[in-house]
Amino acid sequence: MYLILLGAPGAGKGTQAVELSKILKVPHISTGDIFRDNIKAKTELGVIADSYISKGKLVPDDVTTNMVDDRISQEDCKNGFILDGFPRTIAQAEALEKILGKTKSKLLKVLNIVISEDVVLRRLSQRRICPNCKRSYHLEFDPPHGDICYSCGAKVVQRPDDVPDVIKQRLITYNESTKPLIDFYRSKGSLVNVQSENDIDESLQNSLYALGLKGI
Repeated sequence: MYLILLGAPGAGKGTQAVELSKILKVPHISTGDIFRDNIKAKTELGVIADSYISKGKLVPDDVTTNMVDDRISQEDCKNGFILDGFPRTIAQAEALEKILGKTKSKLLKVLNIVISEDVVLRRLSQRRICPNCKRSYHLEFDPPHGDICYSCGAKVVQRPDDVPDVIKQRLITYNESTKPLIDFYRSKGSLVNVQSENDIDESLQNSLYALGLKGI
């Protein structure tokens, strides 16, 4: 299966991608991981991407698309993949269609994870991270020991972009940039919406049902 995950910050795309990857036995491909891997390896594309990221600028579409093309051309993607964080623009979506070709493009499914603003605010504002070992916590679902990391004993902190005002701005940006993408895939009959307001297991079952894989 060739699958794209769309969803607002806090929708649980990463969590769902990991679980769906295990079930479908196809790799979970995150653009964040692709950037980090290429930058660390100092590939030609990685050097170019780093020159933008280090200045706080967006990486050009063609650089991102070429990185994704390289990744999904690898052997482990021959039976499918799960894309998380790509495409983000219509130009990227059209480029992906060309990469996949007509046959694979027809097999593409786009899972749009729907979640209310109130739930996003609750989820993200309660996230905490250990600045030392990078372990993440959630005050409601997976709390630390007081404000201490279980793994290394450091004091956990809240990420600067997980405060309510910043979260609201991130949601505005997401909605503005992603609506055209949702409309693009809806017009092609590839889009399926799935609710993600409840716990992880129920949200995962909703996704499997929406993909026609109910009860797995």
